[in-house]
Amino acid sequence: RSYSGPETEGQLLNSFVQYFGDSLGRKIKRMPLIEETVLPGDSLLTLPVVIIGNGPSGICLSYLLSGYRPYLSPEAIHPNPILHTKLEEARHLSIVDQDLEYLSEGLEGRSSNPVAVLFDTLLHPDADFGYDYPPVLHWKLEQHHYIPHIVVGKGPPGGAWHSMEGSMLTISFGDWMELPGLTFKEWAASKRRNIKSDRVMPEEIARYYKHYVKVMGLQKNFRDNIYITSVSRLYRGKDDEDRSQINENISTQHLEVEDEQKSLIKRNWEVRGYQRATDGSHVPFCLFAENVALATGSFDSPGRLQVEGEDFPFVLHSMSDFGAAISKGKLRGKADPVLIVGAGLTAADAVLCAYNNNIPVIHVFRRRVTDTSLIFKQLPKKLYPEYHKVYHMMCTQSHTVDSNLHPAYTSFPEHNVLSFKPEMKCVLQSASGLKKILKFSVALVLIGSHPNLFFLKDQGRSIGHHSNQPITCKGNPIEIDPYTYECTKEANLFALGPLVGDNFVRFLKGGALGIARCLSIRQKKKHELIEGGDGGGDGVP
Repeated sequence: RSYSGPETEGQLLNSFVQYFGDSLGRKIKRMPLIEETVLPGDSLLTLPVVIIGNGPSGICLSYLLSGYRPYLSPEAIHPNPILHTKLEEARHLSIVDQDLEYLSEGLEGRSSNPVAVLFDTLLHPDADFGYDYPPVLHWKLEQHHYIPHIVVGKGPPGGAWHSMEGSMLTISFGDWMELPGLTFKEWAASKRRNIKSDRVMPEEIARYYKHYVKVMGLQKNFRDNIYITSVSRLYRGKDDEDRSQINENISTQHLEVEDEQKSLIKRNWEVRGYQRATDGSHVPFCLFAENVALATGSFDSPGRLQVEGEDFPFVLHSMSDFGAAISKGKLRGKADPVLIVGAGLTAADAVLCAYNNNIPVIHVFRRRVTDTSLIFKQLPKKLYPEYHKVYHMMCTQSHTVDSNLHPAYTSFPEHNVLSFKPEMKCVLQSASGLKKILKFSVALVLIGSHPNLFFLKDQGRSIGHHSNQPITCKGNPIEIDPYTYECTKEANLFALGPLVGDNFVRFLKGGALGIARCLSIRQKKKHELIEGGDGGGDGVP
């Protein structure tokens, strides 16, 4: 680690103290940033919640933890009569204070998480049927529900949206990308931006998220340029063995007062990392948290083929690297085509980018073009003409149609890459076992991305649906309670967004709702315990 001296570390310390000292209602002379010599048993402030990741998942969770509460609008009628009847039964309560399992029962949608489907249908009723109904919710700021928290991220609020390729349109409509309380169209109008299409560029979405944090008054909870290096249990004790008791549905949880007080300390987390200063130096910190929410998304680690030669400098794994190569003129005048591996939307974006820059393409993918699971099969042609253009080329300009390569684009369905050679050649193998050697100018491997949870023990392998396997958004998401989003295998650790399989912004908001309800109930119970006792104990009163 590169220490910047006590003054720099003190500035980082004071930035937290100034805010959390006021918010927690006590005099704090010391922030939960500690030097290496401080022992875990020392009396230090413990924050209720640390949110790792400042993309839309982290932003939405901060919004709800800040006291914003959704209520059924007085004039609203939900198009689902059964759901509307349930909402009417407790109209005086915010959705956060209602039984989410009861409300979400029987609902269907494009998420496997029931609360995600519930919150989506309240914000975008019948959206999947093509309707543009307004939300049935209105929002109130109830500051007494505020739960102190911080949101940490490597860059500005918006997360990975700030680093996405800016020339491509988003897959979702602009209003599906928005967060509660501020429509994307309202933001665009306030910025005098002329949004010509329902689909917008990632850079517009990134600006919207950054503005959202400011206009909703959430900046005080956010810290940029923060890199987390370790998240671990401060104490491990018998309560981990009794996890099944602690993880009962919180609405029916009845713990003895003394058991609750004993488990408070044992369930705390130690979060370590550093803040990157403007001069490039690192300011280390350590803070304690009762709860940690993982909202890191899935763009940290590009998927790899794990084949020979993949580490050669001419084998790229991101659209940004490909765009940089084009802008610098590295591919101008090259006789050999670009090799693009993958059959998802990012690979299609790369094909379009090369095509529009008059760069010939060899497109390699494992599936048949008739495979019903291809993403192109799920996109309406009228809304996504550019992607259907790529799909049409995948079908009609295959190497099997003509023995020669097409001048602009040639697809190789049902092929795997066996290896890359130093002379910029690639060895392919067809489904029948036939091998081919092709020459290329640059290779671009775009086969998805995976979350990087290196800061957790065993990179979080123990908390997935399939233990001891890497966490992936589709094949092995983090296993959670479907209504609280708490990890079933680790108490007081929560996850939302792509980490639990919700890759679309419209569905990750349900995770924020589930976590906010869970923490709100526990915070209320904790207040009752402290008021009923002597008022002591670790953590926040």
